[in-house]
Amino acid sequence: MGVLSTLMRGLVRGADRMSEFTSKRGSRTHNKGRGSRPAGLRLSSRKFLSIRAMIPEFVVPHLEGFKLKPYVSYRSPRGTEPPLTAQSLFDQAVAPQIRRDFREGAFSRDQLEKYGFEPTQEGKLFKLYPKNYVR
Repeated sequence: MGVLSTLMRGLVRGADRMSEFTSKRGSRTHNKGRGSRPAGLRLSSRKFLSIRAMIPEFVVPHLEGFKLKPYVSYRSPRGTEPPLTAQSLFDQAVAPQIRRDFREGAFSRDQLEKYGFEPTQEGKLFKLYPKNYVR
């Protein structure tokens, strides 16, 4: 691109957009280093107090001898397992326990909490309303 076209683009779009973006041009919370918030607090004495809990910690597993590659091609064949549904999860996790207790004579409808059934959703962060719950 030539010098004249660069100058014309600066005049048309505005000269301010062409200048270098520094931390003085960003908001008060903009950190020029990574474009993220600082990992600490600025005290009233204008000093910076670094807080260890605010510093990002990257946990990287040890991959020596790992045979899989990080890329999966779009040409790879689709998976053979059916998608996981609530019914299949129940059949795999809870149904064998209920069948075993029923055969042994230890099954009771009053003790369904033993199998993970929750009669109410009180105290839950995300409340689920399946068909058997009264709304």
